Amino acid sequence: MNIHEHQAKEILKEFGVSVSNGIVIYSLDEIQDKISRLSSNSYVIKAQIHAGGRGKAGGVKLVNNLKDLEIEVKKMFGKTLITNQTGPQGREVKRVYIEEASEILKELYLSCLVDRESAKIAFISSTEGGMDIEKVAKETPQKILTNLIDFKSEGPSDEEIDNIISIFKLNSQQKTFGAKLVNSLYKILTQKDASLIEINPLIINKENKIICLDAKMNFDDNAIFRRPEILKLRDLNEEEPAEIEASKHDLAYIKLNGSIGCMVNGAGLAMATMDIIKLYGKEPANFLDVGGGASKEKVTAAFKLILADQNVKGILINIFGGIMRCDVLAQGVVDAAKQVNLSVPLVVRLAGTNFKEGKKILDGSGLKILSASDLNDAAKKITEAIK
Repeated sequence: MNIHEHQAKEILKEFGVSVSNGIVIYSLDEIQDKISRLSSNSYVIKAQIHAGGRGKAGGVKLVNNLKDLEIEVKKMFGKTLITNQTGPQGREVKRVYIEEASEILKELYLSCLVDRESAKIAFISSTEGGMDIEKVAKETPQKILTNLIDFKSEGPSDEEIDNIISIFKLNSQQKTFGAKLVNSLYKILTQKDASLIEINPLIINKENKIICLDAKMNFDDNAIFRRPEILKLRDLNEEEPAEIEASKHDLAYIKLNGSIGCMVNGAGLAMATMDIIKLYGKEPANFLDVGGGASKEKVTAAFKLILADQNVKGILINIFGGIMRCDVLAQGVVDAAKQVNLSVPLVVRLAGTNFKEGKKILDGSGLKILSASDLNDAAKKITEAIK
């Protein structure tokens, strides 16, 4: 789960981290009242959307007086920002964050995340703050430092902290602030079940203080049930409606831009199914894992979810019955197809538990369903069917 920058900064403040003074505007009616709480000669206006690259899309503005501030905030509200992370449809700005501008002496980069390969926490630090960290890693990898830290209740050791911030070349006073920041990020990651915290840029201002000028946080969806204080930060306006609907039925669904809808049980099998669709020259419309023990109702919900996507020209169902029985899936598919009046080609590949019973249900449904013997056959049939 993602949260907005202003929400991430509130969490940082809760853990004693320095951030710029700012306010968030949820409606134009709030402008006059809230901007009176700021005290500065210049201000930064930031569109709050769950996507990077806001600045290049006009989502970050610097103004030097309150009159221009009000004008620019009104312009930004309701604006659709298109960045490399939003897709061509963009994201509508429904809240704006205003903060007092900082006089920047140096821009740095600091992040921490769960590194699944090593089962440790990775701290990534760089002198190239404000830049795309992936681009820095590709072009100037020597400017990035990665330190892997074991999970431990007391946090990273003094030596580990020194290693993390060594690339910044801080003075003694700044090192104290840097150490406090690293400890705070570690605590947020472990105590709030965050999966990623990124501070970019982390700045040193003209007063030689370290301030988090921007903040991004992601949280582990699987742990959100025990973090109600984080769940309440969820902004449904920033999520794909189909993915919100999928979460209600405990379905792992991600909308994509292709034309072949997929329903699969198991993440690995789902990825393989998407790969083979591409191998045959087409694009998947979604990632959809119904899980190992899906009920008929869950399968019905998944099928309706796929068909709600107007880009879907055909559907490929690929099920290997283990815990999940193929006859249960088949009945769910038949029920859903009849409810929505199926009008696109449907290819089904069943294997495993009760696959014969499942095939019998599909064959006797009266629906136009193409049966496939294996995954290769299924991909071939669906790609030919939608031509």
